[in-house]
Amino acid sequence: MSDDRSIAITFDLFGTLVSASRPDDPAEALAEELRTRDVSVPENWEELYATPQVDIEPGRELSLPDHVRAALEESGVDTDSPGQSRRPDGPGSGEADVVTEAVRAAFDRRVNRRDGAGTAIEAASRRGRVGLLSNCSVPGLVDRTLERVALDGRFDAVLASVDVGYRKPDRRAFQAAADRLGVDVTDLVHVGDNPETDGGIEDVGGIAILLENVSLSAVPDRLSEVRIQ
Repeated sequence: MSDDRSIAITFDLFGTLVSASRPDDPAEALAEELRTRDVSVPENWEELYATPQVDIEPGRELSLPDHVRAALEESGVDTDSPGQSRRPDGPGSGEADVVTEAVRAAFDRRVNRRDGAGTAIEAASRRGRVGLLSNCSVPGLVDRTLERVALDGRFDAVLASVDVGYRKPDRRAFQAAADRLGVDVTDLVHVGDNPETDGGIEDVGGIAILLENVSLSAVPDRLSEVRIQ
């Protein structure tokens, strides 16, 4: 057993490093944002929103704007007619089409940095390269959230499933993170709160630190104990 091999640590975002509110009724929240942007919302919107509109393989991520766009087009709504975005929407995102803009506005809600988040990231940086690996189907929301809680610039790599193309626990999501951080996926330690998604790192030979077993404040001590076989 040795601890001199290079390892990397990734963190989940929502529920792990930050707590975030969500709209009580996502479909209605989206409908309101679409209407403010002069997009016609079908009467059966709730049903359309709840129904998969695009066939994708298991483990793949579909961006929420693509799902919303397909749902609207199913009812004959021309999502191009309102034109382009009237304002920038998030760091580095440039201008967005109205559907993407509406999705971002509906889901960019109150967010709080969890106690111990910064300390856990600092402890991880003492063990190896540090990344963020988040399941998020809203383009730009991960970067926007990191900026709002002053955690931007703290990671060697930031990966959202909407950009990677795969969702945890799919092995390809973890592999993408390992590749960006320059380690084998078996040398990846992932910190998260969800055993079903974040725990998937163990299925590819990595190590999971789950907040159902370890508090965020205790993550630094747990990381100091990690040894790679």
